[in-house]
Amino acid sequence: ILHLTLKKKWFDMILSGEKKEEYRELKPHWLKRLYFNDDTEAYNSNMAEEVITELEDFEYTNEQLDFWAGWKAHKIGKIKFTNGYAKNSPSFEIECSGIEINHGKVKWGAEPGCRYFVLKLGKIIEQ
Repeated sequence: ILHLTLKKKWFDMILSGEKKEEYRELKPHWLKRLYFNDDTEAYNSNMAEEVITELEDFEYTNEQLDFWAGWKAHKIGKIKFTNGYAKNSPSFEIECSGIEINHGKVKWGAEPGCRYFVLKLGKIIEQ
C-alpha cells in the first residue's frame, strides 16, 4: 500500500470518481518510491538523478526505463489517500492499476507540457 497526502480539492475529486489519475513530479524521491532497481549500488548512488534528467529529456516508457537503466515500477495494489496530516484526517483506499510516465491532464492538476509519474486509479476499496 502506498500512502499519499492530498490537498482537499484533489482528494474530493478522486473520491467522487471525477479524477482518475494522480501525479507526482519527475524527481529522484518519487523514482525511488514508485520504482525499484535490483542493483543496490545503482539505487543508492546518484543514478536516480541521472535517470530523472533522461526522463525529462526523452519520452521513455516503463519498458524502456527498465531496459535502459534497470528501474521497474512497483506493483502497487492500492493507495491510501489522506487529506491532511492529523491522526483523524479523512482518508480512503483506492485500487492502483499501474504507474506510467506521461503527460498529465491540466484539469487534474498537471502543468501543460509537463511529464509526471502517473498513478492510474481504479475503484475505491475502503472509505
